[in-house]
Amino acid sequence: MRNRVTPTGEIVNVPLRGAWTGNRGVLHQGHEIVRFHAGDLWITCVLAFRGRWREQWLPNRYTHLYFHDEAVSFAAGHRPCGECRRPAYNAYRDAWPGRPSATAMNRQLHRERLVPGTHRRRLHELRWAGLPDGVFVLRGPHPELVVDGHLTEWTTAGYGRRQPLPGAGTVPVLTPPATIAVLRAGYPVQIDDAAR
Repeated sequence: MRNRVTPTGEIVNVPLRGAWTGNRGVLHQGHEIVRFHAGDLWITCVLAFRGRWREQWLPNRYTHLYFHDEAVSFAAGHRPCGECRRPAYNAYRDAWPGRPSATAMNRQLHRERLVPGTHRRRLHELRWAGLPDGVFVLRGPHPELVVDGHLTEWTTAGYGRRQPLPGAGTVPVLTPPATIAVLRAGYPVQIDDAAR
């Protein structure tokens, strides 16, 4: 089904398994995605929580989305859920300067993930130096993850080719700057082992 999210934030139909679920509100009619988002609340949730289960694609209920790993969800512009991921949410918020409310974080992330007034992805030109593990950059056709001192390409089949991490210059970055600051502060982002 078309419910897998890429690091660029696109929602695609690929068989790649998700380590996390989440949502952006009600995006579907029937089994079709008809909108990119339905507000500024974009969260990443655990796959199982307190035995709850809900059928997917229910009318007027949020659309289940799936992420290969947490780094992908962060690049797409999501943050940890405050209910099913309370410890991760607290760690994320505690690492954010000023420890803002969920509403303030949602608004800031929304400004940083989309070009204002559009559904186009906003890129941030940043220096290579100091990019922490878990950040996605976009230099070519495939997003690349900064991890363990190198770059690992991400495709709809998963992680693949590795390259050395450039030492100088700038690069277009997908991960929102607010989340990059959280990663720099030590948030332990989950990255699929294949990227390493």
